Parts: sequence; C-alpha cells; structure tokens
Amino acid sequence: MIATVLWPRLVLTVLLVSPASVALAAAASADTPQLLAGDRVLLGTVEEVRSEQARINTGEVEPRFVPMNVRKNKGLPALKPGDQVEITVNDQNLLVDVHLSGEANHHRVVRGQLADTLETGHDKAVIRTTNGQEEQHPVRPVARSKVASIPVGADAVFLIDSADTIVDVTFGSQEAVHRAAELWEKKAPLKGNLSRITGMVLTPLENNTITIRTDTGTERSYAVRPLSQERLAQLSKGQAVVLFIDDDNQVTDVAFVPGDKR
Repeated sequence: MIATVLWPRLVLTVLLVSPASVALAAAASADTPQLLAGDRVLLGTVEEVRSEQARINTGEVEPRFVPMNVRKNKGLPALKPGDQVEITVNDQNLLVDVHLSGEANHHRVVRGQLADTLETGHDKAVIRTTNGQEEQHPVRPVARSKVASIPVGADAVFLIDSADTIVDVTFGSQEAVHRAAELWEKKAPLKGNLSRITGMVLTPLENNTITIRTDTGTERSYAVRPLSQERLAQLSKGQAVVLFIDDDNQVTDVAFVPGDKR
C-alpha cells in the first residue's frame, strides 16, 4: 500500500504453503463471502498454547502463532490444544481473525471513504459510507498501516469484525488506486523523493525484477527491494499497478487492487 512508504514497515516471515493447505483455504473462502479481495481462510489445529500465543498447524511448512488477546479482546473463549480453527489472513499474509470451526463469524463489509485523516497512532478511523452515514471504528494494530494508506476521498472497502473493529481494508476499484496516487501527490512530497510509475504488468516478479508497460506505452523493468518482494509477488500479468521508485531506480512499494486486471 502507498502508506508503507511513509510509515515503518513490518518485516514479515514468508511462509511456504502446501498444496493441501491452499485447497482447504480455497474451499473455506468459497463459503465465506464476508471477506475482502485477497483475503483467505486457513483451516488448522491448535497444537500448543504458551506465552499468550497459540501454535496452530495449518498444513504449511511452519506453524502459525496467534496471540491469545485476538479472541480475549472480543470476549471469545480462549483457544486450547486440540481446537479446530479457521484463520483468516489478508493479502499481506497477516492475521485478520481466528475462529473456532463452526463458530459464528460476524464480519461485515463496509464500502465508503475515510471521512478525515487518521489521528496520531492511527488507532481510530471515521468511515463515510456510500449512503452518507459516518461510522467511527477502532483499527486493529496489524491493519493500521493499510488504513493509513487510504487517502481521504478515495473509495475503499473496509472489513469490520464482531468487535466493531477495522481488521482489513483495500481500495474499492482500480480507479481508486489511481485516485489515491493523485491525492498523495497533492500532499507533501513522498519520503525519499519517490517517483510514481503507473502501468500494466507484462512480466510478474522474476529474479527480483518486474516489467511493466507504462501508461505512456513504454516497456520498463525495475529491480524490487527485498521488503517489497512479497507484495509484488502477488501481481499477475495484465494487472494494473502503481509502482513507487526510489533514487536508485528500484521499487520500494506498490499499490494495486488484488485480483483486478485491465
């Protein structure tokens, strides 16, 4: 997201997913319409609870570790060894929510725009919905940088959990991605004098390089910084993107709508 060029990034551990886990996730997502584009559901079993974290086997190469306060803060029963769970992760492979299998899941999707800039700390946001109503919600810590990346006035889709907290967000359309880039340009210059390149993916990430056809019709290739490679690995041929390029002509961030193509 655009705001990750303005706020510190979290260094994520990339987990390799087994074919069985992907199949389970796809099946679960098909039955779970209240998610955003790019979100997926993993099925797993709690193996151990220690130091306020639950270690969960999802069939991936490495187990998932889920903080116990994710459920405690919503008044839900604590996880225990042997529990069958459904873990929702977003397009950045970050935890969105965790529920016991069969447990009521009251996520709701809200379309709208941020009504105002986020306060210091980015822990609260006011959404102006498409029908003109305003809603104030706390923001989960892992979602704060994504929410902060949405400029006021850009169409977005917010995922709200049962505790009325924003747990994920994405741009509402490809047009909104371009609109967001325009809005950021009107604000203070991007940190590090980043330039913005808009275009369509010709060759997805390969050997740490991505190739796009710019809006002016020029074919260009860019090396991708290590911290940005996980996000760019999600892109596919034909997808519209906005790349943020640093002074060394390398990609430091990207904005796109998951699954959207021209």
